[in-house]
Amino acid sequence: MPESKRRKQADYTPVHEVSRKPIKLDSPRWLAPAMVTLLVLGLLYIVVFYVAGNQIGFMVTIGNLGNVLIGFSMMAVGFFLATKWR
Repeated sequence: MPESKRRKQADYTPVHEVSRKPIKLDSPRWLAPAMVTLLVLGLLYIVVFYVAGNQIGFMVTIGNLGNVLIGFSMMAVGFFLATKWR
């Protein structure tokens, strides 16, 4: 019975390695304090609004929804910064 011809494999030529600089994965120094500050300020704003909202003048004029949106937007920005922290 005849044997099938074997395929000749191409000679291996290594790919030249490209010298790469290491990537810096550190966060800026201001990121962690800003993140914590916004998270805490947003929480404190909502707590102060619910505890003493009728006694603080500008909180009455903004209204319930506006005050909650201000507090949650501060916390949302803090959470967004938390996703950028390494």
